[in-house]
This record gives sequence, C-alpha cells and structure tokens, in this order.
Amino acid sequence: MARERRDRGDGDSRDNALVDFVVKIRRSACVVKGGRRFSFNALVVVGDRRGKVSYGYGKANEVPPAVEKAIKEGEGNVQRSKKVAVRGSTIPHRVIGKYGASKVILVPAGPGTGVKAGPGVREVLQACGITNILTKVHGSTNPLNLVKATLDGLAQLRTKEDVAQLRGVQL
Repeated sequence: MARERRDRGDGDSRDNALVDFVVKIRRSACVVKGGRRFSFNALVVVGDRRGKVSYGYGKANEVPPAVEKAIKEGEGNVQRSKKVAVRGSTIPHRVIGKYGASKVILVPAGPGTGVKAGPGVREVLQACGITNILTKVHGSTNPLNLVKATLDGLAQLRTKEDVAQLRGVQL
C-alpha cells in the first residue's frame, strides 16, 4: 500500500530533496448522535536517500490533510536526525532493532540482492538509501512499531572507523 512521492525539493537543489512514503492510512470512527464521525491517521516515512530518515504521524478529518501533517512532521524530524552508517549500498553489520513487541533483524546483503523486507520496514530502508539488505520481523507487525524498530536498528549501526575512534585504536 505504500505510495512514494518523490522529490519534495524545489527542483534545482538536489542537496535537500526528500522522498516520502505513505506507509499506512487508518480510519477511526467516533459514534455520535447522527451516526459515525470518521477521522484518519497517516504514517509517513521521509528520507533523503543518503542516510537520513525519519517518520511522521498525522491525524485529520480527511486523508490529504492527515498525510500533509505527517509529511511536515517527518521533514522536521529528518533535519534533526543522525546520519545512518552505511557501507556501499548495504549496512556494515547485522543488527536487531526493537520497539514494543516488534523486533526487526537487519542483515547486510551482497550487490544485486535488493531490499528483502515487508511493509513498514521496506519504506524506511528505501528512504534511507539502502538498496541491498535482508530483514526478518518477529513479534508484532504493527506498522508504527515496525518503523520505530527499524529506526532503532539503523541507529545502532557503526562503521569500522567509528568503533576504532571510540576504542582509541588504529586500524
């Protein structure tokens, strides 16, 4: 169900062009005197395909305003997010991201593998710019929890240079 909307930039500046993926749109109903009143929630993943990624969650009485609110929140979070450590088109090492009852295992893969991931996880990895990776989900498959667990896993990634600097040794 994920729809991609490309290039949120102003056309000629490719440095800050963001892509966003609509992961999930949910309908909520409130029973009132005249019947049911519906509202909508939108979960959107926003990234720059160069290692920065975040998510936004918006609520409104119609779908388009909910999606726009989520995109606006996601774009603000991308600016504050830390860059993900990547090695080529994959990740440097195996990692497990957890959030709530969701657990996402991210495993590096060779060139030509593609993004082997389910909904929620796939959008985060594509928005981040990772093109070769294997994933497995255990536990809850709630899209919001999967997005947060994937972001947790990506935040745990370290390159060889980062680890060497933290330990104070030379490679």
